[in-house]
Amino acid sequence: MKFCACLLSFLFIELSGHTQSGAQLLQQLMQEKPAQFGAVLANPEAYRVQIIYTQINRDKNNIPHFKEYTYHLNPKNYFYPASTVKMPLAFLALEKINNLKIKGLTKSTLMTFDSVSSRQETIYNNPYAIDGTQNVEEAIKEIFLVSDNNAANRLFEFITPHTIHEKLAAKGYKDVFIRNRLELGRTAVENRNTQAINFYDATDKIIYHQPAQVNKDSLPYYNAFIGDAYYNNQDSLIKGPLNFSEKNRIYLSDLTHILRSVVFFDQTPKQQQFNLTTEDRKFLLHWMHTLPPESQYPSYDTAKYWPAYGKFLYAGAAKGPFPNNIKIFNKEGDAYGFLLDIAYIIDPEKKIEFMLSAVIYCNSDGVLNDSKYDYDTVGYPFYKNLGQLIYDYELKRKKQFLANLTPLLDAAQ
Repeated sequence: MKFCACLLSFLFIELSGHTQSGAQLLQQLMQEKPAQFGAVLANPEAYRVQIIYTQINRDKNNIPHFKEYTYHLNPKNYFYPASTVKMPLAFLALEKINNLKIKGLTKSTLMTFDSVSSRQETIYNNPYAIDGTQNVEEAIKEIFLVSDNNAANRLFEFITPHTIHEKLAAKGYKDVFIRNRLELGRTAVENRNTQAINFYDATDKIIYHQPAQVNKDSLPYYNAFIGDAYYNNQDSLIKGPLNFSEKNRIYLSDLTHILRSVVFFDQTPKQQQFNLTTEDRKFLLHWMHTLPPESQYPSYDTAKYWPAYGKFLYAGAAKGPFPNNIKIFNKEGDAYGFLLDIAYIIDPEKKIEFMLSAVIYCNSDGVLNDSKYDYDTVGYPFYKNLGQLIYDYELKRKKQFLANLTPLLDAAQ
């Protein structure tokens, strides 16, 4: 057993820590579709495009083995990760609850937030919850269903930026810095301060109090400047690039492996696993693939949140019905012209499975914060075409053993 565990660890580290370069395969596949990918292939630097395609091969015991193919993968090429940072926040929030080991404290325990400094919000309830309560469970549902920013910020407060970095670094993701809240436009100093949080039992007794905290860690300077001009908070146009040196950073490979560590939990070395219970993992798998119209609580306007909302890869921005035979476990993001999707895609009927992660920059005018990005004309079509390109490739690819996806489907119900 010890030998097997070491072998699995070696395989995971070999494939996740040292990405196998496969730019030729991805480039060749895209070159076969010049109408769809010609513009991106002609100038990948302008689009800041990066792609990771993870091929999954099952052995006779249905154990997955991974091989990564990449295109223009470069950790030095900064991109703003937008809402994809919500995925590790969801995993870390469940891990923190398990690590605290406080009787009665679960993901469904009522939590309230105190305002202890300027521009912090006092929060007692959640209008999307069936009973109006704010808790970690509801926040995670809203993150994966519609990518709710407020829900993610609540988890940011709970985990705290110091612990976010500490825990992710311990798992091998030492270059990840989730240091700012989403959408709120807080200063670097304000983002270092997190709110006081109380958790209550059914009798309204406080069972855990987390005091307000200040992150005193030394944070890196990225030297990341993007664009030709930008609008500031006063809607004034500032000529010159926008400085991203104090914003969130996470590499595409890290996002891919963080998702993989939960989907393929048993194939992940223990030191790289999140501390999740079996029920936690089932909960995450369910909400990562659930479409907004399939959710009763929270419930959303289907005109605004259509079936394939947030499923960029394969669906793009298509608003029609989503194929019943395809399930996508993912976290997407969009901000400052960057469009991202980190996904595990399966078709149980065709025995197809693969992982696909990508980022593309959609901002031809070079101006940031003007709400004029090329998502509709460049980003969404790119993702739809890319997802379907790899799906079609997998459909034709010969496999020695077909995947039995029943255990995963049972866990994700």
